[in-house]
Amino acid sequence: MSFSADLFLKQSLDKREAQNALRKLIVNNHKVDFCSNDYLGFAQSVELKIAIENEYRSIIQYTNGSGGSRLLSGNSAYAEELEKSIALFHAAEAGLIYNSGYDANVGLFSAIGQKGSTIIYDELIHASVHDGIKLSSATTFMFKHNDLIHLEERLKIAEGIVYVAVESIYSMDGDDAPLKEITVLCEKYNANLIVDEAHATGITINKGKGRVQQFALEQKVFARVHTFGKALGCHGAIVLGNNLLRNYLINYSRSFIYTTALPLHSLMAIHQAYQLLEKSDTKIEELHQLVSYFKNKLASNNAVRFIESDSPIQCVLISGNSNVKNIAEALQLKGLDIRPILSPTVPKDKERLRICLHAYNTNQEIDAFFNVLLSNLPTIES
Repeated sequence: MSFSADLFLKQSLDKREAQNALRKLIVNNHKVDFCSNDYLGFAQSVELKIAIENEYRSIIQYTNGSGGSRLLSGNSAYAEELEKSIALFHAAEAGLIYNSGYDANVGLFSAIGQKGSTIIYDELIHASVHDGIKLSSATTFMFKHNDLIHLEERLKIAEGIVYVAVESIYSMDGDDAPLKEITVLCEKYNANLIVDEAHATGITINKGKGRVQQFALEQKVFARVHTFGKALGCHGAIVLGNNLLRNYLINYSRSFIYTTALPLHSLMAIHQAYQLLEKSDTKIEELHQLVSYFKNKLASNNAVRFIESDSPIQCVLISGNSNVKNIAEALQLKGLDIRPILSPTVPKDKERLRICLHAYNTNQEIDAFFNVLLSNLPTIES
């Protein structure tokens, strides 16, 4: 007996709608940006746009697309030199560029997670890591978020080559991993630490080099993933490690091998974004001043439940999909682009407003957010 695919799709969507969790695409319409990952404003930077265009025009011969995968026709001297320069910036031996952060994590974890090895991951690790792990043959263990005791319990029972996967700044909660303590445990149990620096790239007070370099842990980390689609305002990602890891991924990472390479224009955007990052100390400082201002406002309002975070990602907890959607709608009506994060994306009763701060936001915009939040919170939480 055959079943209708359309019927299955409709039933699935109806189920999601009944849970008040149906996702829809929304156009920004020029609201105040508290939503994007464009922490430094690079995605809208005229200076960066001009720099990319000027470099692109300086090339006499170029193609619109790369023409194929890196292993066929899509490789270039430019791509390899860019990988070397980014690796040097991040104090790594080598790097391999992927088309996105998702591709990087899927390609990395699916390739290294061989039968007989173990991958231990923080329960709040990004979905792309989960998907990469699912494609691997490794034994996997989750440990409670930032729980060093639980991590050590997992390390004690791990077998074979052991990998530990964390984010330096967690994408949905905005809090930091205790990287120093985790590296101590990894050394104790001879485990290989992998750090996703997606939301730390560009925002740390060391020219945006990330948490690993901020704490001088480069030699204690097996691999790092830096993405370019957030603070750097363009697209793509890089896996950093030693030359052995780079060569291994070229041979075994399916999301690298079987995809068309980024075109030259995208590579130039990445290059120029790093050039601009070198000159962005003031913007990074302005961003951290806004984070401090926002945190002080949170601390002064006892009615607001929030997740402790020192990053540009700030979360106000509002239980229930309906409640958080209603208050997000009130914020949207006031011209503030803040989206609700619903279960099952986050655990039930941990639904939230996820506020992303940017160097171009203002104290007045933050004040406007709190005015709307506090005027709606009693009716939402009752």
